[in-house]
Amino acid sequence: MFENLEAVLEKYNELNALLCRADIVTDPAVYTETMKKLAEITPTAEKYTEYKNLLAEIADTKALLEDKSADAELRELAKEALSDAEDRLARITAELRALLAPKDPNDDKNVIIEIRSGAGGEESALFAGVLYRMYAMYCEKQGFRTEVLNVNATELGGYKEISFAAKGRGAYSKFKFESGVHRVQRVPETESQGRIQTSTATVAVLPEAEEVDVQINPADLQIDTFRSSGAGGQHINKTESAIRITHLPTGTVVECQDERSQYKNKDKAMKILRSRLYERELEKQQADIAGVRRSQVGTGDRSERIRTYNFPQGRVTDHRINLTLYKIESIVNGDLDELIQALTAADTAAKLAAQT
Repeated sequence: MFENLEAVLEKYNELNALLCRADIVTDPAVYTETMKKLAEITPTAEKYTEYKNLLAEIADTKALLEDKSADAELRELAKEALSDAEDRLARITAELRALLAPKDPNDDKNVIIEIRSGAGGEESALFAGVLYRMYAMYCEKQGFRTEVLNVNATELGGYKEISFAAKGRGAYSKFKFESGVHRVQRVPETESQGRIQTSTATVAVLPEAEEVDVQINPADLQIDTFRSSGAGGQHINKTESAIRITHLPTGTVVECQDERSQYKNKDKAMKILRSRLYERELEKQQADIAGVRRSQVGTGDRSERIRTYNFPQGRVTDHRINLTLYKIESIVNGDLDELIQALTAADTAAKLAAQT
């Protein structure tokens, strides 16, 4: 561990020295690449520097305690300082281990989130709307930009399906544990007897793939146009602006009917298709690696029930890490930090355990 940290600190100092050179600063491409590399290792280098300074502080404090001629009151203060420093050292060591854990190469990517109603009819579609609103509010708090890619709304304001992009550095790292079956338990507005109903919606989380990630042969695509369905006024029934793209080799089908422009619908559909094919290739690679580590926070399989939102009891339970929070109102209003941090911590612990 410490050999790796020394190498990171050496690289950090080397990159900072490069940024002082005129030939680097005046070359935009080299300067940008150097800054990118520096940004990647700065948190680890700074934390390791803090660790080394704290070790020196502990050594000085221990030397004072061993000095028999030191004032008794001063020695008592030194004991308290040593206890506090050792607690901080344990915390920083854990943080360094987390920083050295293997990184997901997709973590910094934009993300595409697909929400579909499941079991429960109209109540399921309304729950899909709750999930979309929750994620949209979380994105706003994180400073991520959102763009709706496709939507199939119901008459009561729910969604049979809605797909949207969340754009911003680290978006995938925040959303990657949301993939799976989400379950809601509540009394529907249409329920006159006050009975609790259980419904589900599925969430798929895809790292947004660029063209360099996935090469698609135009000859492999079957593109069909059709008239949009659902709410949308007169225009929606008069023009064939909706797009359906079928990737023939894999049978993957993507539809987009959110925009009035056929071109815009095609562009959005291609984004979704590219990301689905990218995810498919990632899953294939993972399946081909014997003994691949399975994250303790769940496999991401969409048939897996990952979380329950129980409105009568005011609780949200994530079944993968057995975490229950009695703050459902703040959670559905986009306060997801505690959930996401707990899931990330569990995943980091699993990665570190796999290294030992």
